[in-house]
Amino acid sequence: MKRILPLIALPLLLTACGLRPVYGGGGHGPVAQALGNVTVEPIEGKAGWLMRNALNDRLAAMQGGSGPHYKLVVKLDDNIAGFGLRADAAITRERRTLRARYQLVDESTGAQLLDDTAGSDAGIDVTSSEYATIAAEDTALERLSQTVADQIITRLAMYSRKAANP
Repeated sequence: MKRILPLIALPLLLTACGLRPVYGGGGHGPVAQALGNVTVEPIEGKAGWLMRNALNDRLAAMQGGSGPHYKLVVKLDDNIAGFGLRADAAITRERRTLRARYQLVDESTGAQLLDDTAGSDAGIDVTSSEYATIAAEDTALERLSQTVADQIITRLAMYSRKAANP
């Protein structure tokens, strides 16, 4: 009985700490409704195409509500830099960095509600096969697009939660 009592009391203590789920209310909650009204503007280049698809995949799970409509404007900085050198000055390692500056804009007023950045990087081994190196660079870009899209959606959700509960 002494061991069971603390386990029963633990959920009661957690409710007092003020933690609430971001997606409380499911698809009809304020965060899902806000995210369901976000349109992603076209983004330049291959990295932009991958990023826009990743963002749209995440936003498609949300249901559009009757609230204000927003547009998400994203500008990407995709960079590959070599940093591992052999004695003959050949590059053996690269770092691919993907940074996104994004702005959430209210379509009805044109007001900029959020201006933030997100980013990630990945290491790539440079091999003697040029094809393998290019394939590794492309795979890194795909993974980075997914990671940065997750960061953006998380920050949009947190903003929506904060705006819904001032």
